[in-house]
Amino acid sequence: MAIRVIRTEEDPVLRKISRPVKEVTPKIITLIDDMLDTMYEAMGVGLAAPQVGILKRIVVIDIGEGLLELINPVVTRQSGNQETEEGCLSCPGKVGITKRPNKVTVEYFDRHGKKRKITGTELLAKALCHEIDHLDGILYAQHVIKWVTD
Repeated sequence: MAIRVIRTEEDPVLRKISRPVKEVTPKIITLIDDMLDTMYEAMGVGLAAPQVGILKRIVVIDIGEGLLELINPVVTRQSGNQETEEGCLSCPGKVGITKRPNKVTVEYFDRHGKKRKITGTELLAKALCHEIDHLDGILYAQHVIKWVTD
């Protein structure tokens, strides 16, 4: 496992759409493990593959309630609203107030290729939306309604 370089907001890879993972291979598992090491080293709560320069639909999240590894995640339901502070490892030093759903349901595959579903509220809902946005080339700044720091 290795620490990978986190791409910052000026990197064009962050604005590209990621490709679905067709098969969970040893290379994909290594990428997931590297993403976890990188996220923890950077003291983040989530990381998407494009943030380490790989245009694959893979996300890792750990908000302190257990590790999530999501392959090809898709938001299938969302409800409510929350306006909270949000930051990003790819936008160091910036914090903004964003408007996100308060509850989301996401379908995805785990590292074993098993189809799963998770429903998250509050911080987890925000993290899921934030990281899945990265897979579609969207940075959280597009959701900012007011900057706290810049």
